[in-house]
Amino acid sequence: MTIKSILLGSAAAIAATSNVHAADAIIAAEPEPAEYVRVCDAFGTGYFYIPGTETCLRIGGYVRFQTNFGPKESAKRWEGKQSTSDWDAFARAQLTLDAKNDTEYGALTSYIAIQADTDNDAHNNFKLDQAYIELGGFRVGHFASWWDKGLNGETDISGNDTTVFNSASYIYDAGTFQAGIAVDELEGLTSKSNGVGVEGIVSVSLGGVSFDLLGSYDTEVKDGAVRGLISADLGPGVLQALGVWSSNPNAYWSASKWSVAASYRLNVTDRFAITPGAQYFGDLRRGTLFNTAWNGAQFSNESYGNGNAWRVGITADYEITKGLDARATVNYTKVDYDNKFKDDDYVTGFLRLQRSF
Repeated sequence: MTIKSILLGSAAAIAATSNVHAADAIIAAEPEPAEYVRVCDAFGTGYFYIPGTETCLRIGGYVRFQTNFGPKESAKRWEGKQSTSDWDAFARAQLTLDAKNDTEYGALTSYIAIQADTDNDAHNNFKLDQAYIELGGFRVGHFASWWDKGLNGETDISGNDTTVFNSASYIYDAGTFQAGIAVDELEGLTSKSNGVGVEGIVSVSLGGVSFDLLGSYDTEVKDGAVRGLISADLGPGVLQALGVWSSNPNAYWSASKWSVAASYRLNVTDRFAITPGAQYFGDLRRGTLFNTAWNGAQFSNESYGNGNAWRVGITADYEITKGLDARATVNYTKVDYDNKFKDDDYVTGFLRLQRSF
């Protein structure tokens, strides 16, 4: 047998073997169809459909680092804390979940906001900040009341520290005109029991001007408060003013018999704004003013005195980049108590860095 015959025979054998293996080739399975997240634009930006449902979900929140300064700031911030430092740094995180879907009665909404604070002294605060259900103008759950709304900037006091209640409310929205009523649980806010609060609001918006008239009654102490707030686009900014009156200290307002405030947010650039503000308080509540004690303490047997106070300040806001903002504020407060208390004046403020998403 010649070498040529051997080579030809080997080549034929290899070809035959290749044909056998080709007949047995493994075919890859087809991939399973995947359901990708779909964007939902029916309720605004940021919503997406929960896979397999017609419910739209938006996930949001922020992370904040803030340093407050002022007389015995850390002692005021945390109840029972013995520190007397004039500054206090803390971090906060908030996560929000907003779910919506259309129904025959309008949009059905469920909203959850979870918030946690912490500082170096291990005074941690973890809470369900808000949780409510809303349908066709009706809302029930734990949510911010209309007293939570204030002026631009960080100078004014527009309501008590506690503005979030377990409540049921209804708002009628006709576009330029709104009217609403709410019933709030006030249990534990004073020394009396079985307290209920009632709120009513009327709002009008026309062009760049809006006005709110808010009234509330606290059945625990049988006293109420009324507040008017106006906002108007003016030049390169927004001018705002408010006025408050109350019969006696109550769950909605307890700083003074009456107060007036104003602020102007000047939009210097698209990223930078400054907001000067001022407020005057007439007939102060008989107690320590402008720290957590005067709003959080029980006041069922208290009344207003003859003192007064005023505050001026300025707030600066800067958008570092999309989603990252810085805020700084400085306020000067002058308090003139009646004969029972010593007069006082001091400077307070904070520096804040916040990443929102």
